[in-house]
Amino acid sequence: MDNKGKVISEPTKSKVRFVDIDENNHGQRVDNFLITELRGLPKGKIYNLLRKGEIRVNKKRTKPDYRLQSGDIVRIAPLMLPEKAEKPPVAEGLKAEIESRIVYEDKGLLVVNKPSGLAVHGGSGLSFGLVEVIRQMRPLEKFVELVHRLDRDTSGLIMIAKRRTVLKVLHEALREKSGVQKTYLALVHGSWSKRKQKVDAPLMKNELKSGERVVRVHPDGKESLTRFNLVRQFEGYSLVQCEPVTGRTHQIRVHTQFAGHSIVGDEKYTSSELNKKTKELGFKRLCLHATRLEIDYEGKKLVLEAPLDREWKTLMSEVLDSTY
Repeated sequence: MDNKGKVISEPTKSKVRFVDIDENNHGQRVDNFLITELRGLPKGKIYNLLRKGEIRVNKKRTKPDYRLQSGDIVRIAPLMLPEKAEKPPVAEGLKAEIESRIVYEDKGLLVVNKPSGLAVHGGSGLSFGLVEVIRQMRPLEKFVELVHRLDRDTSGLIMIAKRRTVLKVLHEALREKSGVQKTYLALVHGSWSKRKQKVDAPLMKNELKSGERVVRVHPDGKESLTRFNLVRQFEGYSLVQCEPVTGRTHQIRVHTQFAGHSIVGDEKYTSSELNKKTKELGFKRLCLHATRLEIDYEGKKLVLEAPLDREWKTLMSEVLDSTY
């Protein structure tokens, strides 16, 4: 402790460590494995240790791009490691809520119906997100990583891998646009005119003078395609089913705006006038929900669904249409 009463964390010297590689890390580059294993140690230091032979695989020097194999033994020499900051505990009530929202779990995959308002991971001023909550709920799991992302205010199904092999397979399926089909529901402003519609409009990330990051349709942007199906029309609003073929940031939110029907409650892509109106009606969240996942998984077709939250359904029933 210094003379101002602040606690100063001193680095601590570790002992020699031997790490047995199992199927969870099979095929992973050794440098990426070490970045996770030695969290807090600068990457440059890790590469320097590999060069000097302070870190070895099966008693031999190794290069950063070596792919680990099941059965390998990684030797890590004593290191001066920064003391890990203690992670703040997640409230038991939140853990209980997330537990109740798990729609599928096996040894390699966990799928949660994420509530609106919860970020998928911590950072940018957030001490924790969904993945940190899951890690505290499943402390014996060595590997818990997001397969894909949902915006903080988007609710619905999100996949979390509990095995690196599962993460790799699902990432490949998402890249190849095969084996994973995601379906969303969105409540949008206005009367959606066509029963079926495709929006094929390239998207580009931009940063405004204020520093806010937004996505815009731009001819030099990345190819982006979303399919829409009209589910129901209300007076001044429409419920649409959205199937993103590509997976760009804010894709559905920008494509609905581009089609002339921004999403109810979207603070970034909907006018403040429209948002004020829907807040007065009782809609206080982004009305975008990941409702269905179809996954080619472990040799079978896994179909998972998450219904709309009760609050959203009630508002549509009582405020917009008595027959929903």
